[in-house]
Formats: sequence, C-alpha cells, structure tokens
Amino acid sequence: MADQGLSERLQTPISTVELERRWSAIRAAMKREGVDVLLMQNNNDHMGGYVKYFTDMPATNGYPQTVVFPVDDEMTVVTQGPFGGDARPPANVWRGVKRLLTTPSYESAHYTQTYDPELAAKALAPYAHATIGFVGIYQMSFAMGDFIMKRFSGARFVDASEMVDRIKVIKSAEELELIRRAALMQDGAMKAAFDAVMPGMRDTEVAAIAQHYSQIHGSENGIYLCASMPLGQPAKFGQRHVQNRTIRKGDQVALLVEDSGPGGMYTELGRSCVVGVKVPQQMQDELEFCKEARKLTLDLLKPGTPCKEIWEAFNAFMRKNGRPEEARLYCHGQGYDLVERPLIRGDEPWTIAKDMNIVVHPTYDHGGYLNWLCDNYIIGGNGPGDRLHRFPEVVVEAL
Repeated sequence: MADQGLSERLQTPISTVELERRWSAIRAAMKREGVDVLLMQNNNDHMGGYVKYFTDMPATNGYPQTVVFPVDDEMTVVTQGPFGGDARPPANVWRGVKRLLTTPSYESAHYTQTYDPELAAKALAPYAHATIGFVGIYQMSFAMGDFIMKRFSGARFVDASEMVDRIKVIKSAEELELIRRAALMQDGAMKAAFDAVMPGMRDTEVAAIAQHYSQIHGSENGIYLCASMPLGQPAKFGQRHVQNRTIRKGDQVALLVEDSGPGGMYTELGRSCVVGVKVPQQMQDELEFCKEARKLTLDLLKPGTPCKEIWEAFNAFMRKNGRPEEARLYCHGQGYDLVERPLIRGDEPWTIAKDMNIVVHPTYDHGGYLNWLCDNYIIGGNGPGDRLHRFPEVVVEAL
C-alpha cells in the first residue's frame, strides 16, 4: 500500500517498505530454523517493543497485545476491545494484519486470564501440529503460555526470542534516522528543564518540563528520572513517586531523559546541574574521570568484541582508580525498548555488531557527589561514531 494513504491519526508511522524489510528478514530466519509461526505478547511501550517492531502499533498501559506471525501469511492481532470483535482492520493503520480479534480482558481481573489466549488459539489453530516459536517469554503472561501449550499439545514449541533479537537490534537506515531524531529531541528537553530550574521547584516539576518538551516534539512515551540533593549528599534519582523534594539554592539536580522519539525509538540523555552556585572543582574533576571511564568503554565497543570483556575491563578500571564497580548496567542497546540487547555485562553472550544503537552511562557515588554522563552512539564498522547527543558534556550552572 502507498504510505500516503496512512491514517492521519498515526504519529510518525514507520514506512511500509521498512515494515516489509523486517517481515522478510524474520520470515527468512524462520524458514532457516524450521519455525512455522511466532507468538508474542507485550503490554507496554517501555520494554515491550516486539509488537511495535512487527506491527508499528505499540502495546500500552498494561493492556496485553498479542501478535501471531505466520511464516507464510499475514498477522493476527489480539487486543483490547469489545467481546467478539473479529474483523479485518483498517489497512491504513494495521499494515500486514489480516485479522483483529478483540476482548475486554484486564490483568487486574484474574477471571479474564483466558480471554486473550482463547483468541490467540483461533489464529494458531492451523499450526496445531507445527512448530510454534514464542518471542519474549519474559513479557508473555503465564496464562497465555500455559493455555497455548496445553491447547496445542501436538505442536513443537521453541523459544524464538534469540532469532528475532539478532535481527531487531541491527538498525536499518530509517531506524537510525529516527534514533538521531530522538537524541536531538532529548537535547532540547534537557535544555528546557535546566533553563527553568530554580529554588522552590519540586523535582517532579523539572521532570515535567522535559516531558512536555519531548511530547510536543514527537515523543511517544518514556521515563523522566529526577532528583535534587545538597552538594556533598549524593542521592539516587527516581520515578515520579519519589520526586516530591523541593529544590534549594546550592543543590545538585540530576535529570535523566529516557524517552522515545518520533517513530518510537529510544535514546537517553543524563546530566546534572547545580542551582545558584558555581560547580565545585571536585565535582568538575570527577566529571573528567567519568569521561575517561566512558572513553575506555567506547574504545572497546568495536564489532566482534564480547560484551563480557567490556564489562570486565570497565570494572577493572574503576577498581584501579578507587571508584565503585558497576553492579547493575552501565551500557546497553536501545531501540523500541529503552533497555534492549546487548547488555554490556558479564551475563550477555553476544558480541558488539555494526549498526547497533548503544547508550553509555557510567554512574556512581564518589567524593560526595552523584557522578555521571549518559549519551548514545551508533556502532560503525570500526566502533562508535560521533556522540548522537549535542548537549554539552558539562555540569550546568543554573544561576
């Protein structure tokens, strides 16, 4: 179909050519691995990117959205709606989907747990004795997996997540352009927030300025972590529920803008500002160390490098210099998920590959300050290209 016929209600739709590229790549992999049909289910657009990748329609707000993707036919989608909904959806919204099945199920009402699986089973009926690949088992409800495996006891079941992940994380030219747009949007959001910050504001008000800027510049969803703290008393930034503190003169304010840009691709930008004072020299010195730690990582982010080696080298550098080791996640992929593989960590079996979107954010407490930098990079043939964000690599003085 021609893209000019897409619904005007869609915000930054992915091109049909790009969707067809994805479908073709996945179906070729399915044929190689002997998988007849894929089943996936997501319920949010923070870390529920599979259904968005296949349909260009996000799962949102805890409502399950299920996709059945055959190797040789169009998709069926199970989604929120009236009982008994069963129709071919509008082609200018649901591309590549031949059947939209609806039910008013709610994860907070346990007795509706079979409603979505029963509809998914309708689409899977032709594959009762075929190979069914689950995609994103960690995201799929137990109710869905249990129901389908019992209903189709004659089928062969495989975990197809790895197969899909290896295709999904390598970004096309169109996806890379959307990633760059997300980074530039976040530059503006950070500037708007730090331009406005002043004593008497609450942390949540600073985060709201960043969110407002992002939304009017094409963002679809995301998180805005913020925390103010007296200098010398480092604190962890967090979600809205813990953003009630009132900012005072002399505080450090840390802000993370981790939202999707136009088209739904994620990047993230993290910086700090000081309010009404100059940046202490010790804080400035520690920022320079953050840059050194980040450079160590960037120098290792070359195609073919095992993620485990990068993790171990980073922590060895931190130990050697008397800083806390990373114990969670300081570097990872991004795309339709705000945390996407690969994880630069000891438990990730992958190596780095060209055209991955990687964020690097060394973050730690040391010397009485929360110290960090957070920016995205695209992996080229010889390693990361230029930093995608253009926001200055400084602690901002909000005077």
